[in-house]
Amino acid sequence: MGQDKHVVVVGAGLSGLAAALHLRGAGYAVTVLERADHPGGRVGRYRFADYEIDNGATVLTLPELIDEALAAVGSTRDEVGLRIHRLAPAYHARYADGSDIRVFDDAEAMAGEVARACGPAEAANYRRLRGWLGRIYGAEYDQFMDANFDSPLDLVRERPARSALAALVRLGGFGKLGPRVRSYLRDERLARLFTFQALYAGTVPDKALALYGAIPNMDTCLGVYFPEGGMRAITTALARAFTAAGGELTLGAEVAEIDYTTGALPTERPSSAAGRRATAVRTVDGRRFPCDAVVVTADLGSLPRFGLRYRRGLRASPSAVVAHGTVPATVAANWPVQAHHTIDFGAAWASTFTEISARRGRGKLMSDPSLLLTRPALTDPGLFVDRADGTHEPFSLLAPCPNLAAAQLDWDRLGPAYVRDLLAELERRGYTGIAEHFRIDHVDTPATWAAQGMIAGTPFSIAHLFRQTGPFRPRNLPRGVDNVVLAGCGTTPGVGVPTTLLSGKLAARRLTGGRSRSATDHRVSVRE
Repeated sequence: MGQDKHVVVVGAGLSGLAAALHLRGAGYAVTVLERADHPGGRVGRYRFADYEIDNGATVLTLPELIDEALAAVGSTRDEVGLRIHRLAPAYHARYADGSDIRVFDDAEAMAGEVARACGPAEAANYRRLRGWLGRIYGAEYDQFMDANFDSPLDLVRERPARSALAALVRLGGFGKLGPRVRSYLRDERLARLFTFQALYAGTVPDKALALYGAIPNMDTCLGVYFPEGGMRAITTALARAFTAAGGELTLGAEVAEIDYTTGALPTERPSSAAGRRATAVRTVDGRRFPCDAVVVTADLGSLPRFGLRYRRGLRASPSAVVAHGTVPATVAANWPVQAHHTIDFGAAWASTFTEISARRGRGKLMSDPSLLLTRPALTDPGLFVDRADGTHEPFSLLAPCPNLAAAQLDWDRLGPAYVRDLLAELERRGYTGIAEHFRIDHVDTPATWAAQGMIAGTPFSIAHLFRQTGPFRPRNLPRGVDNVVLAGCGTTPGVGVPTTLLSGKLAARRLTGGRSRSATDHRVSVRE
């Protein structure tokens, strides 16, 4: 397209860097503005005196989407120094009765694990479920995940979309995920392992649409991975490829506003009618970046300060409390599970997720919490921290909780006490020494997420309810402006590492042209 087409991308997270790479590969001049001192966004880092730790996502699936973004500028993982390893097991689940189940993406290994934990009949049931999950994923990916929508009518305008929609109907994709999984599995412990992923999409497993079986298919059938150096190594590598390809990455550049031109007369107040165009992006320190188009990756809750609107009445996903720090390796070595990802389930299940997802201020903390424990140094020994008192390992504890719309809790006061309660609960569950020896260096709560501009104080954006899914999700073309595109987990296709990478590619496609769900390719006008 030539170097005279200049696009500014706001945010150097996964979606922003993916968009930037695809745009740069198409020949656009691209400037990425990032408010932090490093790329990453929700796949960035917290830096402390003698170690770093991932600040967000810990689960990587579909690493080929990273390859696709790199290939847009002719790069590869090897060229940017990104080494990714498959986790086996992907998760290690532990239950209140003391039993445990490991999750393997290899069908034979997983069938053997199911037979060990649940019996041979359940192993046969698992194989049937695995086949259904794969068919759900296959029906969705090309036509619903890796595609732009312009209207719900796009579902019926093209033959491939109609065929995929019909396949989802036949597969029961518009039923409920929990009941559908339990129609295959008899063991409730196992059923949890194929439904808890609905929380990634912001819904209670028993209320999530069955089509979100695509998410456990990614986790349990296609593999969970981890990059050397932590999840933050992904965005570091993408940024390296982008700048090597001639892109401009400006760190410490917090965007304050976007300049627009309108068709209004000088005496009239500018309106938000179509025809308004972004002409430049301004940072809080007064710098101005002229542009022909803008890709905004800010959370939906931050869009108004960029002069952009989003649909009111959207329902946000539950939030999370996450404690980051280190624990002595000798202490952690005595814990009941030794795994990169441990899901420690409470005895209760449906009731606790109902608590955190209640609406209109009725949300509560989980009365019997199910928790995610992440110990990345068990996969990447280079992450261990050597100190005078011995070796320590980075450790993160995540507890789902209500968002600020569901429960107006005073997290500044409540947060430290709640983390102490969680550690005491883990101590009771056999994680000896965690309450005394886990040195906490940072805690995120709904209050800290909200301070970063995240809607309702949740890092998981808006929930994937039916009315907020596929063509009903906020479009990546905001109303009232001709040359601004959205990317990130709040727009299409949704929440998660792979879908966020896809959102960047889909945003770039709005500018470069290409496949769209609509019979008419609604390409953004880059220059009049």
